[in-house]
Amino acid sequence: IAGVFYTGGTTGFPKGVMLTHASILTSTLGAQATHPWCIPGGRVLHAAPMFHLADLAAWATQTLVGGTHVIVPAFDPVGVMAAIARHRVTTAALVPTKIQMLVDHPDRSRYDLSSVRAILYGASPISGALLERAVEAFPEAALTQAYGMTELSPITTLLTPDDHRRDDRLGAAGRAAVHAEVRIVDEAGEEVPRGTVGEIVARGGHVMAGYWGKPDETATALRDGWMHTGDGGYMDDDGYVHVVDRLKDMIVTGGENVYSVEVENALARHPAVAACAVIGVPDATLGERVHAVVVLQPGARVTLDELREHTKALVAGYKAPRSVEFVDTLPLSGAGKVLKRELRAPHWEGAERQVS
Repeated sequence: IAGVFYTGGTTGFPKGVMLTHASILTSTLGAQATHPWCIPGGRVLHAAPMFHLADLAAWATQTLVGGTHVIVPAFDPVGVMAAIARHRVTTAALVPTKIQMLVDHPDRSRYDLSSVRAILYGASPISGALLERAVEAFPEAALTQAYGMTELSPITTLLTPDDHRRDDRLGAAGRAAVHAEVRIVDEAGEEVPRGTVGEIVARGGHVMAGYWGKPDETATALRDGWMHTGDGGYMDDDGYVHVVDRLKDMIVTGGENVYSVEVENALARHPAVAACAVIGVPDATLGERVHAVVVLQPGARVTLDELREHTKALVAGYKAPRSVEFVDTLPLSGAGKVLKRELRAPHWEGAERQVS
């Protein structure tokens, strides 16, 4: 065992993940071999918490190919932009919430960010609108999306810069990296047809040894050699994995399944929306209703009806938010993931869940 790394706890209590030296090196070598996102002799920025596997991946990969580590004490948009400009950073690994803080910062134009040649993002979905703003802010950077989790050391699929040049692939999380196998399965563990939503599972030398002190949870997650991620998704005919939601975050409204990621992507395309999260809240008629929590762009104003009409132009009408609340910030974990359990808690307090 190389270390015990704790999960983000976005859907429950954090668990200690036992990773081996071999699993970490397998992920590091496999990801770099699939697409060389760290540049030999380059400078990688450490702006993520150093207990998080995304930062470990950046450290291990840049060390593997040789280069310099640029470490900031904590994520601060101005501090990060200043470090990039001062040290001519070539690679940055960032979660979408941190990318949004950088590209929308009012002082961004004061800093020279042109040295950045590669951005690896992941840990949570990114909207098409934010991707477009990121390309504008980092014009020289090739973007790569990594999908994985702590239990996978952490990388399993990659959406390469070439994939980012195709609009039909921007919604995907990429194809299996060379060290990984990926399938989409039903509740019985049987592979489902292409295009059918199921649970994403993975196997390979990058899979964890288990959860520290939790044999029952380990047995539930690791079945027949496959790591069951708890993420819902589908695979297209070209082998690209599309993540639709955490299975625990799926909203069942009026008997219809709504995946929050799809609605969030639609909402994010409204010019007044800086960031958003979509959750299910109790509804006497529908069981759950689609509820949006929105951070507005500075000085912007928008109504629920305007957001509904905008969303319905992009997704089916029943997926559009039926209620909205406006907040100054979204609650984030230490790794920068939106804590949807905190957003849901006040709505479900004292209520019996009417849907499974």
